[in-house]
Amino acid sequence: MDGPKRGLSTRSVHAGETRDETDALEPPLVLATAFALGTPEQAVGAFSGDNDRYIYGRWRNPSVEQTEAKLADLEGAEDAVATASGMAAVTGAVLSIVQSGDHIVAPLAVYGETSRLLRERLPRFGIETTFVDATDAESYRAAFRPATKLAYVETPANPTLGVTDVVQVAEAARAAGIAVVADNTFATPVNQTPLALGADLVVHSMTKALGGHGDAIGGVVAGSAARVGEVRELVVKGFGGVLAPFNAFLVSRGIRTLALRQERAGASTARIAAYLDGHAAMSAVHYPGLERHPGHDVAARQMAGFGSLVAFELAGGVDAARRFLGRVRLITHAVSLGDVRSLVTHPATTTAANIPREVRIQAGIADGLLRLSVGIEDCDDLLADLDQALQ
Repeated sequence: MDGPKRGLSTRSVHAGETRDETDALEPPLVLATAFALGTPEQAVGAFSGDNDRYIYGRWRNPSVEQTEAKLADLEGAEDAVATASGMAAVTGAVLSIVQSGDHIVAPLAVYGETSRLLRERLPRFGIETTFVDATDAESYRAAFRPATKLAYVETPANPTLGVTDVVQVAEAARAAGIAVVADNTFATPVNQTPLALGADLVVHSMTKALGGHGDAIGGVVAGSAARVGEVRELVVKGFGGVLAPFNAFLVSRGIRTLALRQERAGASTARIAAYLDGHAAMSAVHYPGLERHPGHDVAARQMAGFGSLVAFELAGGVDAARRFLGRVRLITHAVSLGDVRSLVTHPATTTAANIPREVRIQAGIADGLLRLSVGIEDCDDLLADLDQALQ
């Protein structure tokens, strides 16, 4: 959009959208897998990059490009590339930076499949990772080696809600010539923009709050045009991790209400966290908006809001957690997050189940930890459901 920088809600609705000759208000959904190449000379130009004709759906698609443009705008990036899933985005971002013989520093507390990528999959290709306490930015600096090429950040962390000081990590990494990739799925661009804090690339699972309706899987990587171009060549064109146009359409539709949904869910989460923090059944409550949270000051400095997730541990441990999951009625026992519905899960047996227990405990993912993603239902109804489930 031309003119002065508009507010995030306005940009969520309008950024990246163009109209065709019909002037339809909703951008057209283009499902074509291939496009006419025109004259032989135009075809040569398309493949050589001398013109911007569409060629093949795996390379470029108008519907996908509008979603990419919207996310680039919201993250303050030069460019963005959409991928088939959040893990395709994570893998593409990482592999665009490291190669055999390189070293990564990453959080102990991190999404389970990201942890598995770093612990199990990349070592097969000669890429080693050191896992650190990411709530201590100095731990990154201490783990850097001559072979370190990437500092990976996920803040707030999944599922512990730990907070990483992105500015401090980015400053240490920049001084050592190391790239920083930040997973911004939990915070969303409504609450945090890691590129503005010094990260080189930001990744999202668009399946979560960006799409927001539990009906489309997708991922995105945003950053400089040069870095994003490398990810596009590798993961989309090369590995085939292409986002389906219809999923791009659904995600773009979801992003239009992102700011509204996050405002509603964030306000409810603050109330729920305060309720849980004062409940006798709790042994711990993890939410950056609580002043006693170890990362509260950092979160208050680098985030515009504290997000829509809260993690908590019941005094009765894993048995109490299982009883709680069997008693919720309005809140749904399911994986995923950022949905319009409130979802609760037990990470130790679901999303973090592939992390060895000793590593999981070291990361703060206790056996009885529960992760609650707050939706847009009436908060009083959610509190009533929690109250009856905790009886």
